[in-house]
Amino acid sequence: MTNPRLTFYGIIAAVALIVLSQTFYVVDQTHQALVIRLGEVVRTVNASPDDGPGLKIKVPFLESRLLFDKRNQPIQVVRQEILTANQERLMVDAFVRYRINDPVRFYTGLGDDRTAKDRLNSVVNASLRQVLGSVSSEDIISRRRAALTRQVRDNLSDRTTRSRLGLQVIDVRIRSADLPEANQEAVFDRMKTARQQEAARIRAEGAQRQREIVATATQEAETIRGEADAERAKIFASSFGQDPSFAAYYRSLQAYEASLGQGTTMVLSPDSAFFRYFTKGPNGQ
Repeated sequence: MTNPRLTFYGIIAAVALIVLSQTFYVVDQTHQALVIRLGEVVRTVNASPDDGPGLKIKVPFLESRLLFDKRNQPIQVVRQEILTANQERLMVDAFVRYRINDPVRFYTGLGDDRTAKDRLNSVVNASLRQVLGSVSSEDIISRRRAALTRQVRDNLSDRTTRSRLGLQVIDVRIRSADLPEANQEAVFDRMKTARQQEAARIRAEGAQRQREIVATATQEAETIRGEADAERAKIFASSFGQDPSFAAYYRSLQAYEASLGQGTTMVLSPDSAFFRYFTKGPNGQ
């Protein structure tokens, strides 16, 4: 037969355990909590430096607590098709990391992680369409991927702040931006043609620059050569004026060099005036 006193003590112990379990709770460092009373938030736990983690107390049965992760959370954005500024269609995959920085707003605006991810997915899609839809497919695929990713992140952060969702966007990554298979070949051919035209333009500019450099150098060389010839003629004229006999002698030597140095056969009389410096010496007498 059961002892009534033991039964009574057992009931008291069970009630005490239930009351204690409804009164005390633990919040670790990786989580933050809201204490809810009749559907209203009465306080936060570990959401700010003023109230850290640890063992906490709440009013049993009247109050409940909700835990939210404080760590960065990942979300893989649903692959979507985006129309670029040059009317090309791209299939874009993006990856977002966020965290809950205001649990009260998160709870009142979204409620739970599933709703938050659905809402954030929609906001990310809107940001991707706004930013990527304003540039060409070439910019997205090859030229400005990093800069556009930063623009998407800033746009998304601004949208979540204005929406008062209690979320903070940590990072955004465009994992891939691919053309539909039907459009890839045409777009790649256009990009190849554009690069070839740019290369031809650069080569033409280089050739033109080279011609300008050669023309300038040739002009300078001719100028220097003309000045040198003029100075040479001036020196010769001055020298010839001082000694006419030497001038005649020098011109004859030049004539000898020009006529005899080429293997030319000449038939002249030995006493010809042409040879007077051979027989009479430098004075020609």
